Amino acid sequence: MPEMLRLTREDREAREMQTLADAATLSSQTKGRAIEEEPDVFRTAFQRDRDRILHSKAFRRLKHKTQVFMNPEGDHFVTRLTHTLQVTQAGRSMAAALGLNEDLTEAICLGHDVGHSPFGHTGEDALTPYVDGEWLHSEQSVRIMTVLEPLNLTWEVLDGIRAHSWKTDPPPATPEGYLCRYADRIAYLTHDVQDALREGVIRFDDLPSNGIALFGAEPGSAWIGTMIEAVVDGSNDAGRVTMQADVLEAMHELRDFMFDRVYLRHDTNGQRERAVRIISQLVDYYGRHPDEIPATYQVDDASDLTKAIDYVSGMTDRYALREHDRLFKPRLFPDD
Repeated sequence: MPEMLRLTREDREAREMQTLADAATLSSQTKGRAIEEEPDVFRTAFQRDRDRILHSKAFRRLKHKTQVFMNPEGDHFVTRLTHTLQVTQAGRSMAAALGLNEDLTEAICLGHDVGHSPFGHTGEDALTPYVDGEWLHSEQSVRIMTVLEPLNLTWEVLDGIRAHSWKTDPPPATPEGYLCRYADRIAYLTHDVQDALREGVIRFDDLPSNGIALFGAEPGSAWIGTMIEAVVDGSNDAGRVTMQADVLEAMHELRDFMFDRVYLRHDTNGQRERAVRIISQLVDYYGRHPDEIPATYQVDDASDLTKAIDYVSGMTDRYALREHDRLFKPRLFPDD
């Protein structure tokens, strides 16, 4: 029989110290968990977090949450789950190339979108009037992992999830958290372009010429590879996680184009208004009827409104549509 190894957590931690870059976040030096636990026999702290996120209910719900197109009918449109897997692949690729912690990067990427509302970013817009400031899916992701479905994750993973959005301040505390920021944008821009082309919303000739010249002819693996390489080379040159300036500029130009021509295009105003109406009516209803909210969302110290927001924001697109129909759609034969 071929010889095998029995690698313990200590073995893996020692391997990290021997092989990772000086800038990497070591699992043996984690700031720890809110509730102290006995270490796992085989897995490092970050590997344990990765597994907990993968097995969570919030992660499973991502398969029926919208990325761009509301409740799409086609089989090949990107969902929050496929997007998350793509982000994770890009994040690990960059971490491996830079000598950073792949397991920490993977855990952050897997958990970064678990708090997303139904109907994509339109759902965030619909929930914002109910809170002070802005309702952010990144903050809800942390709330799910710490309050609603408490997994007792390490500080570094929670910090990376909290700060994966580019507009979040303070920024990530680890280079692995920064990798998730770039991986997220690389993944969604590439595959959102593919979906928009497939849907006929845009034509290939419409795309910014600067981006085409740098990324390659067709959106897909060539685009992702170019942007990953730009992060690896840019970070190696700068001594911090960043992207080469010319590719970063082209990526920002492509993002502006997608907001103008795809995400906020005029012909989807009606769809966005419908999504806002559905979410608003559901929050209002469950805020008035908190006894109908499942026990999972009945946090003792939360207000009725917060419980309603927790419940509705956790819904998948199809479940939100079904619940809205059940509560508000006129019945042909209403009950007596």
